[in-house]
Amino acid sequence: MYQKSAGTGHANGNGKRPPGRPRSEHARQAILRSTLKLLQENGFSEFTIEEVAERAAVGKATVYRWWPNKGALIADAFAGSVSPDLHFPDTGSIDKDISQQMRQLVKVFSGPQGRIVSAIPGAGQSDPELIEAFRERFLMPRRREAYSTLRRGIVRGELRRDIDPDLLLDSLYGPIYMRFLIRHDRLTPDFIDRLCALVLAGARPRQRRGARLRWIKKSPRQSARLKRVFIP
Repeated sequence: MYQKSAGTGHANGNGKRPPGRPRSEHARQAILRSTLKLLQENGFSEFTIEEVAERAAVGKATVYRWWPNKGALIADAFAGSVSPDLHFPDTGSIDKDISQQMRQLVKVFSGPQGRIVSAIPGAGQSDPELIEAFRERFLMPRRREAYSTLRRGIVRGELRRDIDPDLLLDSLYGPIYMRFLIRHDRLTPDFIDRLCALVLAGARPRQRRGARLRWIKKSPRQSARLKRVFIP
């Protein structure tokens, strides 16, 4: 008959739990939480790996086990805190997929995490690793997901097959970052809807030449100029 040994619940019989994934993951999450708290309390200028380690009750070596520098740590902490809210939906409409995700991004920018984003360009001037980490660990994963969303729109016939996906995404999201960082105007749901409609209108499948000609003839005064602009 099978008997439990005295070491049941441990990988060995000396009563000690060996290092393993659960404890390691606990430490990793503590580091990420501490990173976000310190950034919100002190900003970038006073942020150090030493203080993160102390706040998370781990050694510096534990922090560097996962992140090569503080830029990578900051980028992962930020990305992990907001990424669940920034996935692209699949509603069957490219307009809804993009505009809903853009609205979620604006919500993130309007919350506590927005202060982190607004400080990154300035902090990155003296810490290029921070900009690189933010781009690779936050922006690019979002962009790869956006590529998939655009491909669905192309397959459904909502977007042209020859669109430049990076130019399209820059045109959609650039104005959001502009308003967020420069603050010359507000980021509102109406702004998002109008921006999305304007940009995506330029990415629709081309109409037949005859249809475009009929549309141009409705404006005789401008027909010559429009023909030069819109008809190759």
